[in-house]
Amino acid sequence: MSAPSAPKNTPRVTEREARQVAEAAREQDWHKPSFAKELFLGRFRLDLIHPQPLPPADDVRRGEAFLARLRRFCETGIDGALIEREARIPDEVIRGLKELGALGMKIDPKYGGLGLTQVYYNKALALVGSVSPAIGALLSAHQSIGVPQPLKLFGSQEQKETFLPRLARTDISAFLLTEPDVGSDPARLATSAVPDGPDYVLDGVKLWTTNGVVADLLVVMARVPKSEGHKGGITAFVVEADSPGITVENRNAFMGLRGLENGVTRFHRVRVPAANRIGPEGAGLKIALTTLNTGRLSLPAMCVGAGKWCLKIAREWSAVREQWGRPVARHEAVGAKISFIAATTFALEAVVDLSSQMADENRNDIRIEAALAKLYGSEMGCLMADELVQIRGGRGFETADSLAARGERAVPAEQLLRDLRINRIFEGSTEIMHLLIAREAVDAHLKVAGDIIDPDKPLSAKARAGANAAGFYARWLPRLVAGPGQLPRTYGEFNPSGHPDLSAHLRYVERASRKLARSTFYAMSRWQGRMETKQGFLGRIVDIGAELFAMSAACVRAELLRSSGDHGGEAYRLADVFCHQSRVRVEELFTRLWSNTDDLDRRLVDGVLSGAYTWLEEGVIDPSGDGPWIADATPGPSARENVHRTVR
Repeated sequence: MSAPSAPKNTPRVTEREARQVAEAAREQDWHKPSFAKELFLGRFRLDLIHPQPLPPADDVRRGEAFLARLRRFCETGIDGALIEREARIPDEVIRGLKELGALGMKIDPKYGGLGLTQVYYNKALALVGSVSPAIGALLSAHQSIGVPQPLKLFGSQEQKETFLPRLARTDISAFLLTEPDVGSDPARLATSAVPDGPDYVLDGVKLWTTNGVVADLLVVMARVPKSEGHKGGITAFVVEADSPGITVENRNAFMGLRGLENGVTRFHRVRVPAANRIGPEGAGLKIALTTLNTGRLSLPAMCVGAGKWCLKIAREWSAVREQWGRPVARHEAVGAKISFIAATTFALEAVVDLSSQMADENRNDIRIEAALAKLYGSEMGCLMADELVQIRGGRGFETADSLAARGERAVPAEQLLRDLRINRIFEGSTEIMHLLIAREAVDAHLKVAGDIIDPDKPLSAKARAGANAAGFYARWLPRLVAGPGQLPRTYGEFNPSGHPDLSAHLRYVERASRKLARSTFYAMSRWQGRMETKQGFLGRIVDIGAELFAMSAACVRAELLRSSGDHGGEAYRLADVFCHQSRVRVEELFTRLWSNTDDLDRRLVDGVLSGAYTWLEEGVIDPSGDGPWIADATPGPSARENVHRTVR
């Protein structure tokens, strides 16, 4: 049987055209310094993050006051186990969150919001997400990528005055980009927005619309056709969810986040006023990517909360569970897991708090830092949850309800593992994050040498690029030979008496940063235009950068806590252990840059796809149901019941 064809209205684009669309949506320039960008270039700019910036006292006061109210509500008004059993957040819980002002945490007070900083917004998500990750996802989707953030950054004053007061108190929002046949490749976006007088007419289908089932307002990405008076391109719109022609055709169900209000939304001749367009035509992807610069911080924030809970359960359980005459925590195999959870939680919180405070100060460009936080947090969060399940043994695999039914504490470890798994896919999969960060990391190289490896550039452009590159590398490469990391007394303030020596770790970061930059340069020289296809190599480069960023953040946070007298000794020990663990991972990644199975894997995949190994699949029965791999998203009226509901 031949493979089913893609939905017939999906645009056909080449790989190069898809890359051009993604490149056009990028922020092209760097107007502010970036610690992570410099790190990938071999320049360890500790001065950009140390001393760690702190929020103003008034922001702290308002943030702590809200956290106290939110904690009381979480303890008395939310039953996470009920949400898990019924796969739905009760309406009264959502109403309670609205009354608290939780929908407006990031919205300016002049529009009725709380105006919390990114730091305290993240703390709130970690808190509420520890009770119910589904609620954390609802609040995050509403404010991090939903209507409030794009309006804050790109909306007109009229749009802000019209929509933000509703979004701060009563209206839930959702972000609609993905389609049945369009994921991380937006060049193939099929939903259309055709100009018609003072309106646009939307047609298409959106998939995995988090909050879409209960949303009142939507951010919709749709393609405007180019015509006279219309630039066209992918464009962002604010759409009323109850507009005629909108049908929520399905409420999707997942392995985790069982209370998630995520659906399939169809648009059929939906009229949207031109006044609801956010920004100019063609700016939709740029708006989406810019929104995600800080929006991505919500996911690692909830991973921090998960890490804290994992540590609590691991500590309490491992102290009372005895095997072979002593608590399991005293056995090295289990103790190593507890050490990993504790050290990683400390480092991840350091990464999120540092990135968030830099976002609040707006002195630095944090597009790479936020992406690294999302990548590192989602990966490490899953690892910590998996280690907790292993520490708990059979009880880790057993559901909380089953544990309670037979008289033991209802610890939802397996639920956490299921709930966290989506974070490696949400808001940019790990694989896409690797490519996105790698593109930003090599931006400086492409600016001076990109035309050399671009097959479409004429010889004259290549000659100019060669001259520019020669000047750039003549200045840059010598600086990668030696640096402060080779001087034994550098970063001496991180070696206070009576504490572990964190200065040695920072010297390692400085040396590793230069080695990372040299490795990137060598790879570009070796593969040139084929560099973009070396996804295994690029992923390892990014993972090294993520570890170095986390080590830096952990050391800076430890020194901040020591200097403020707040658990300084314990913080230094946590940072020291984390850095030792991280250095082992970094050395392994450096080795795997050049010693790996990438080429062998590629050849084997060619054989798998050609059918050479179908004999290996024999001896099993495929339990999958019938149907196409990708649902048809051809525009037209809906034949399904509308399952959209509002919460008032």
